[in-house]
Amino acid sequence: MAMPTTILERWALTPDELTQIVDQNASLRGMLVGYIAESKLRQLFERSGRVSSLAKDDDHDRRKKGDLVFTYRGHEFRIESKSLQTTMTKRLGNGRFEGGAQCDASDRRPVKLARGRKIETTCLLVGEFDILAVCLFDFTGRWDFCFALNRDLPRSTYKRYPPAVRAQLIKSLVPVTLPLSAPFVDEPFVLLDRLVAERGRSRS
Repeated sequence: MAMPTTILERWALTPDELTQIVDQNASLRGMLVGYIAESKLRQLFERSGRVSSLAKDDDHDRRKKGDLVFTYRGHEFRIESKSLQTTMTKRLGNGRFEGGAQCDASDRRPVKLARGRKIETTCLLVGEFDILAVCLFDFTGRWDFCFALNRDLPRSTYKRYPPAVRAQLIKSLVPVTLPLSAPFVDEPFVLLDRLVAERGRSRS
C-alpha cells in the first residue's frame, strides 16, 4: 500500500474540506498565511542568487529574532516576516489599499533596554532585526512583499511605558498602504546596500 505523500492524503481531507476549515478558523488561516509567507520570502531571496547561508533563528530562542537570516556582501542580516491583518484591510478602489501588519512577538518575554533596564513585553525592539518584510497577500492576492528598515518603523504608543521606553519599542500595529508609502519599498536590496555601506563607514 502506497504511503500518503500530501497533507490531504495523510489527514484524509478533500481540498474543499480543508478550505472550509481554514475559512471557518481565522487563527488557523493567520498561522498558515504567516508560515507560507516565510517560505515564499525565503524563495524570493534564494531566487535572487545574491545571498548565502540562508537560515532561520529558532522560534524558541528569545535572544534572537529573525524569520530569515542570511549573508549578503559579507554581512549577516536578519529579516522579520509579518503579514497583513485581514480584518483591517480596506479596499479603497483604483488599486489602493490600507491596512496594518501585527509587528510583535507571539508572547510576552523579558527584553533588555538601554542602560540595563529590563521589561516584559510583546513589543519588538528597535535594532532586534534589520529589515521588516510584510506579505501583501491580502492586498494583491499574490505572495508579494514590501520592506522597511527596523529603525524607520513607528515606535510604541503604549501610554503605560514612559517615553524613553516607547522610543526603544516598535509599534505593535504598523500601518501599510498600497501604493506603498514610507518607510516601505518594494524590494529589499536597496535597503541592504544602504546597511552594508553604513557598516563599512562605521569600520573606517
